[in-house]
Amino acid sequence: MLQTSSNQLPVTASGLMKFVETTEGRLDILQHIDLQVSSGEAVAILGASGSGKSTLLGLLAGLDEASAGEVRLFDTPLSSLDEDGRAALRAGKVGFVFQSFQLLSGMTALENVMLPLELAGHKSPEQAAKEALSQAGLAKRLHHYPSQLSGGEQQRVALARAFAPSPKILFADEPTANLDAHTGERVAELLFRLQEQSDTVLILVTHDEMLARRCDRRLYLREGRLEAEA
Repeated sequence: MLQTSSNQLPVTASGLMKFVETTEGRLDILQHIDLQVSSGEAVAILGASGSGKSTLLGLLAGLDEASAGEVRLFDTPLSSLDEDGRAALRAGKVGFVFQSFQLLSGMTALENVMLPLELAGHKSPEQAAKEALSQAGLAKRLHHYPSQLSGGEQQRVALARAFAPSPKILFADEPTANLDAHTGERVAELLFRLQEQSDTVLILVTHDEMLARRCDRRLYLREGRLEAEA
């Protein structure tokens, strides 16, 4: 659900660059990235393997530091914050979904979803986690551990965990890449249904053109530069 009336853009990047020094000289990964994402917008970032999509996602989320340029989350420049400050800025307002699920193996589905709610100081973390898992079709899997769940179920737990705190922004890195086509479609349906219901900004990195077409906007990383869909 795209809205453009918000005065404060949830995510902006200006002149963003990422490079590393090697024995053969500087390797430019991202060059002069400019991006503005509006409230409620779903943006897909596509590109060849190794093009820097995940690197860009990490910079936008404040998980990594840029070599040059600036990212602003909720109008706060990330360069003004240390790692703890960036984590505090994200708490309860930014969610993540990864292709590898990244569930904690020693915790049940319910406990995995409760964790970010507890960290964010939610008043009723167990109830909110149960509601999120129920929305994800996992009401009967609350006390199952990740090893007892299928890949699709694990990714639905990850989506429930990401959306349970009602984040303003969700970063998703290849959320269907490790799933078969049918399971991936079910996960995609859940992802976009939750995103629309919560009016959350979605920034999605994917190789999947079909998944990308469901977003409001598609951008391509080519030779380190971000280009709009032709």
